[in-house]
Amino acid sequence: MKKITLFSDGSALGNPGPGGYGVILRYGEKERELFGAHEHTTNNRMELLGVIEGLKALKEPCEVDVVSDSSYVIKGINEWLDGWIKRDFKKVKNPDLWREYIEVAKPHKIHGIWVRGHDGHEENERCDTLAREAAEQMKDSLERGRDE
Repeated sequence: MKKITLFSDGSALGNPGPGGYGVILRYGEKERELFGAHEHTTNNRMELLGVIEGLKALKEPCEVDVVSDSSYVIKGINEWLDGWIKRDFKKVKNPDLWREYIEVAKPHKIHGIWVRGHDGHEENERCDTLAREAAEQMKDSLERGRDE
């Protein structure tokens, strides 16, 4: 089983507002960057969506270290998910995304690793930049649409 590191970050301007995610997938010396945006979303949704999109990009079952500054995502993956499933996601935010995460995570062995955000962690900083730029582009696009 290939060992992959998935670095991810999310951003929302307004929370809720325009948002973006940034992802770096690393396998050995190879890296791939992913990013995307949504019109009206929250920071937590973008944090989780980055992980989901990163996992979707994997072509085969892998051992995946998910590295994020989101304690929501990391604790969700490592600690809370089993309990949420047992409660059928009652009183859980973003159940749609957590259900999607469960589906895309099935073929993989996943371990979440939390890192302090905005603390000089090179890959986390890069993911933050990708996420913020995607959110800014979405915001600009929405503003241009209103002006026309």
